[in-house]
Amino acid sequence: MAVRTIIEPFKIRSVEPIRWTTRQEREELLHRACFNLFLLPAEDVLIDLLTDSGTGAMSTRQWAAMMEGDESYAGSKSFDRLRATVQDIFGYKHVIPTHQGRAAERILFGVMCKKGDAVPNNTHFDTTRANIEFVGAKPVDLLIPEGREPATRHPFKGNMDVAALESLIARQGREKIPLVMLTITNNSGGGQPVSMENARAVSAVCRKHRIPLYFDACRFAENAYFIKLREKGYESKTPKAIAQEMFALGDGCTMSAKKDGLANIGGFLCTNDDALAQQEKNLLILTEGFPTYGGLAGRDLAAIAVGLEEVLEEDYLRYRIVSTAYLGDHLAGQGVPIVQPPGGHAVYLDARAFLPHIACEQFPGVALAAELYLEGGIRSVEIGTLMFGEAAKMDLVRLAIPRRVYTQSHIDYVVEVILEVFKRREQIRGLKLTHEPPFLRHFTARFERL
Repeated sequence: MAVRTIIEPFKIRSVEPIRWTTRQEREELLHRACFNLFLLPAEDVLIDLLTDSGTGAMSTRQWAAMMEGDESYAGSKSFDRLRATVQDIFGYKHVIPTHQGRAAERILFGVMCKKGDAVPNNTHFDTTRANIEFVGAKPVDLLIPEGREPATRHPFKGNMDVAALESLIARQGREKIPLVMLTITNNSGGGQPVSMENARAVSAVCRKHRIPLYFDACRFAENAYFIKLREKGYESKTPKAIAQEMFALGDGCTMSAKKDGLANIGGFLCTNDDALAQQEKNLLILTEGFPTYGGLAGRDLAAIAVGLEEVLEEDYLRYRIVSTAYLGDHLAGQGVPIVQPPGGHAVYLDARAFLPHIACEQFPGVALAAELYLEGGIRSVEIGTLMFGEAAKMDLVRLAIPRRVYTQSHIDYVVEVILEVFKRREQIRGLKLTHEPPFLRHFTARFERL
């Protein structure tokens, strides 16, 4: 018998209660937070889709590994276990642990970049962009045109525009481009995957010009599974084998283990360059910790090692991709504009199409996210004009689904809330910015209704 229902490939053995709030309470909370959902107390959120970073549920194997975590300051056996796992999957010589992905980015760009440099990517995410700008370099997004069109369906909308990369190198000069990055999957562009064909083409350009290629590998397993599903010749390959093939095209990576590491904290930086690794470790010691713990407890290193193995299990990845598509398909079926096709870790609402009467400078994504919280206690995040300023090509609201946390009934509730907001979308008003910091303004910005 062919079973159509995709069930969670795990049993729930521990539960956390969630608290209901009234609409009046949420109205008061929203005003107190100045319409910035980052400033809400988590206990006042019913369904938290703000991020999938560090918000997942760990497995019994991960908790068991944590009990055996080696908390030695130097030479921890938990680090040895993590290094062996990372080298097996990613294949890079040097594995440098960090407390999370942005720390890996800060060290990488701090060592490799200087003022006046340019760093191309399919699309930089917020901390990646900010860390590049902090050292005086320029982040350059080179996404394919289809990736900037939310309603357009394309199997690999995360792909880099290879011709644009060649053109940038010709204009800037190889000496001004210290590295090229590929983000897999492309978070800012709707959680869209990068094909192996595209990664191979980008790698060939980098090899020709002797420019290192680094992967932002936060969601590498989801990207590998999309390749298995959508790219000819990979149907019978395992996600692990696909990931290994892709990483072999590069020279290193940054990784937030809070995503496809299935852990609540942690990350790492990898490279094949001995001299570069030594510089990175020197900076790591200054700000993060010794190279065998990098700002993490031994138990966290152990949890990441197990998580990297579990995230490549096909039963898990099938459930992950199908359950995300379940949300997207139910919304799109009712006419709600989303980024098509649905991504791996999140569904992205197209705020400009959802609220066409709100101009970009009035932050339609922030306004829509606020209404979702007001209507049903759902917390999401804007990815658009607030987050990226003038660089924003779209205004999206990301509904990031934590790993192994919510069930189908939770997602059905999310669909109902969004449809209610969609019915009264013409009544929603834009917002005015009243406070912003110089970097990463979306975390602490404040607004008032127009």
